[in-house]
Amino acid sequence: MKYQLKYRRFGPHSILIEWPSIIDRNVLNDVLNYKNSIIDLYIKEKVEIINTYNSILVDYDNTIDKINDEIFKLKQIYSSLNSEDKQQKTLWEIPTCYDDEFGIDLEDISIAKKMSKSEIIELHSNTIYDVYFIGFLPGFLYLGGLDERLYFNRKSIPNLNVKRGSVAIGGQQTGIYPQNSPGGWHILGNSPVNFFNSEDPKPCFVKAGDMIKFVPISKHDYMDILKLSRENLYQPKSTLVYD
Repeated sequence: MKYQLKYRRFGPHSILIEWPSIIDRNVLNDVLNYKNSIIDLYIKEKVEIINTYNSILVDYDNTIDKINDEIFKLKQIYSSLNSEDKQQKTLWEIPTCYDDEFGIDLEDISIAKKMSKSEIIELHSNTIYDVYFIGFLPGFLYLGGLDERLYFNRKSIPNLNVKRGSVAIGGQQTGIYPQNSPGGWHILGNSPVNFFNSEDPKPCFVKAGDMIKFVPISKHDYMDILKLSRENLYQPKSTLVYD
């Protein structure tokens, strides 16, 4: 499926390309397909290409003098895409402990939603999520696909210290805090997986377009995996899929 895209200058060095303002897997696939094609064709030029849920920012090393010519070039790339191409993705199984010690906001969500904690955990862990992009913090995954029954407004007063590995929901999204930081999302549990290692050539093992499934584990298993993660000896189970 091809979309009606909007192209506009975004400062002297950049062009912003926009899709319909929705969080949708088909849009994500189109964004990433287009992004990869731009990267392939601009391989000899100094450009940085950044995507969000429904946009791409093409940031050039030099000032764009002929903006219409450059936009025309980008439009030609998009028109030549084969939207039927299947993309190879990785499905990551992320062990997560939903114990009360970690899921500090489960009780509040349970009361507000009039659902049991086990129902919330089941809904959250039975879904396969799409990784739309990585940002806010190095290794912070923005995940789409949250069950509508778990939509929950962000906190009016953020926590000043959300623990590393916290699995949380905010609005229509879920995500994982890769390090200790302030945050306004509601915390359901914690994953012992290390999502960002600055000393690794590939600091974050997950990339935009991948898929995530949370796998409930006991506190005992959590501690075992945490020990391995601290020594960089743990890698989550993964499966290659085509979507």
